[in-house]
Amino acid sequence: MSRTVSGSAHTSGPVLAAYKYCEAVTGHEARNFAYGIRLLPAAKRQAMSALYAFSRRVDDIGDGDLAPAEKIERLESTRNLLTRVRGGEVREDDTDPVAVALADAARVFPIPLEGLDELIDGVLMDVRGESYETWDDLAVYCRCVAGAIGRLSLGVFGTVNGHDHVRAAEYADTLGLALQLTNILRDVREDAGNGRTYLPAQDLAKFGCAAGFHGDVAPPGSDFAGLVEFEVRRARALFATGYRLLPMLDRRSGACVSAMAGIYRRLLERIAADPDAVLRGRVSLPGREKAYVAVRGLAGLDARLVASRAPRGDR
Repeated sequence: MSRTVSGSAHTSGPVLAAYKYCEAVTGHEARNFAYGIRLLPAAKRQAMSALYAFSRRVDDIGDGDLAPAEKIERLESTRNLLTRVRGGEVREDDTDPVAVALADAARVFPIPLEGLDELIDGVLMDVRGESYETWDDLAVYCRCVAGAIGRLSLGVFGTVNGHDHVRAAEYADTLGLALQLTNILRDVREDAGNGRTYLPAQDLAKFGCAAGFHGDVAPPGSDFAGLVEFEVRRARALFATGYRLLPMLDRRSGACVSAMAGIYRRLLERIAADPDAVLRGRVSLPGREKAYVAVRGLAGLDARLVASRAPRGDR
């Protein structure tokens, strides 16, 4: 198989089939991610699908019904597979299509595969039932399960116009934190039902919510709206910093990021407008609104707006 990063390709049948499998997984499972990934050229879209399919496998192990010891064993087995990918030991005729696609993507793009090790570390934190006393503690987890995905994606996207890749990686990481905190707010009741608490214990205590969330109303005497407002402000600040990544990307990569981040940004504002909604059910955006965000990203509106406000060193 040979392919240039620009996308011209002579892809072997087994590798093409592996990518098609990963794209099918992405299209079926990624409710929000898929809106952005469709905006990428073929080579980048394939690579991002491979990253998503591997990440999905890791997440599914963590969220599954196996006993914790079995989950840990499977996660370590997945880490061993990643080691094989990193070592160039996965052949095109390997029976695992995700491994084949990921190995090919890593040959084509400078993907920092250690980010997938971080994802596994983060899911292991879930399996072990870790909780978080402070935002700094939670941020470590968020960097593993979401910030790492931002940095992995940047390996596919690349930067343009001489922008500093190190700074771009910091922005990608921060944007991942913003998305993950939005996820945590959206899923607060579902997570509680699964025995998981992500919001920092300090924050929960501050707003009288230490008892947790086990119904469609907030704990008696709590200031749940105040808690949500507090976390929304934190997420908005993370989005504002993370969006500085957009002008550093080419048009279609920027559109992909803008679409994915824009969907979560709007979801955050919907939660801010009606905090109790996350206790009544899963808050989501209608498909037409997601499509609008994708079109806005493709038009480059968000990237131009961010560029106009960017600090001088980022231009």
